[in-house]
Amino acid sequence: MSGPLDVAIIGAGFAGIGTAIRLRQKGIGDFAIFERGDRVGGTWRDNTYPGAACDIPSRLYSYRFAPNPEWSQTYSGSAEILRYIDTMVGEFGLRPSIRFGHTVTGLVFDETTGLWDISFTEKPNVKARSVVMASGPLANPGFPAISGLDDFGGHRIHSARWDHDYDFTGKTVAVIGTGASAVQIIPELARKARSVKVFQRTPGWVLPRVNRDTHPLTRRMYRTVPLTQDLVREAWFWGHESVALGVVWNSPLTRVVESVALLHLRAQVRDPWLRRQLTPDFRAGCKRLLLSNDYYPALQRDNCTLVTWPIARIVPRGIRTAEGIEHRADCLVFATGFDVSKQGTPFPITGRDGRVLAQEWQRGAYAYKSVAVSGYPNLFFTFGPNSGPGHNSALVYMEAQIDYLTDAIGLLLDRDLRMLEVSRDRQDRYNAVLQRRLASTTWNSGCRSWYLTEDGFNATMYPGFGTQFTRQLAAVDPSDYLATPRAGVDVDRRVGARLG
Repeated sequence: MSGPLDVAIIGAGFAGIGTAIRLRQKGIGDFAIFERGDRVGGTWRDNTYPGAACDIPSRLYSYRFAPNPEWSQTYSGSAEILRYIDTMVGEFGLRPSIRFGHTVTGLVFDETTGLWDISFTEKPNVKARSVVMASGPLANPGFPAISGLDDFGGHRIHSARWDHDYDFTGKTVAVIGTGASAVQIIPELARKARSVKVFQRTPGWVLPRVNRDTHPLTRRMYRTVPLTQDLVREAWFWGHESVALGVVWNSPLTRVVESVALLHLRAQVRDPWLRRQLTPDFRAGCKRLLLSNDYYPALQRDNCTLVTWPIARIVPRGIRTAEGIEHRADCLVFATGFDVSKQGTPFPITGRDGRVLAQEWQRGAYAYKSVAVSGYPNLFFTFGPNSGPGHNSALVYMEAQIDYLTDAIGLLLDRDLRMLEVSRDRQDRYNAVLQRRLASTTWNSGCRSWYLTEDGFNATMYPGFGTQFTRQLAAVDPSDYLATPRAGVDVDRRVGARLG
């Protein structure tokens, strides 16, 4: 790479690959994808634990601009999702544009040149006119704040870094966590291990999961008549949109969602005391809804035990709970999710005037329409602050962001701009309205979740329908941005110029 890139993409997961495809489709070819790993896939490359699968239907958990008629089931497993990502890389010829083994250590913006300087671990720096942060929120494993984590003398496994060489046969296993990954892991472990103890902090709302194989004739129809797959995707989309009325806001439909979950619990768990332990005390939607048909049956196996006493600390031989009992284990499995950056950034990002984004986000992350941040020109986010859906496919939201930011990059390049920066007043007004809307959602109704910071600020979720989110990103409004050209009349960067 001799000169600066037009676009540097950080991360080769769904977001990075999708961004590269849309850039190419819009005639922008001078880009590179920087990936710290040795293959593409992001969270689906990392999450290979037993039972790993998506809880969004496959037709909806894929890009509209890269449809896949070959999905084998309603809800696909991680290996099939990873194959889909690999297929996109091959079909769109992206492999030469991916730089593996590039761990980003920092971004610094140069106002004089309008270039971002990207530094890496043991790799030469790279300059780029624009940067897309596509590293995603579910990239780094998160461990709970429990004393004695390093004291355990047995084997430790995190769900996002699964050890496939470890044999669970005949082992005593302790699983910490009862969230989305845990309800998939626990049934698999209970089939192999001698005993499994599940340490639950709070129970979740669990709904039945109807998963069916896709008939070969159906797949053939999708291949030969692509419109049929589009129609099925639309049906799934609108079905999930309707769920927002029950899980984004507390409404009579919330009672319907809860009733379905309670009927599912009653049908699968006969013991009244165990049902009580598995019944949430918060509104459905406040935390992520769980889908499983085999989680409750697994907990009732003779070799499986649910522990609801709080964990006091990790000890050399296992886990000590608050009442003083020591639960010995050969292996600890942490199904505790990810270290989601709600108040910082994965590496230092330095913008105009030496400002540091992590410092500005100390009280909670924010952005304009989840994509751009004032003070950081030519920098764009996928799955940025407040872009999380509670009811629909993340890829629907991500696709809207990708289309928006690639249009903005097109503007930057076509008009030969040195800086394209969202205005502070537009950003502040947008976030003021957003936080007012969030106050009336189930996410802010009082439960603890990874959606919120410690002081209750919601930097994660979008308070509305998927149609509302995608509509606001349908087009780049030039009046939202300040533009500074690279040549010609010098525009005062403090005031800027409205794009005309």
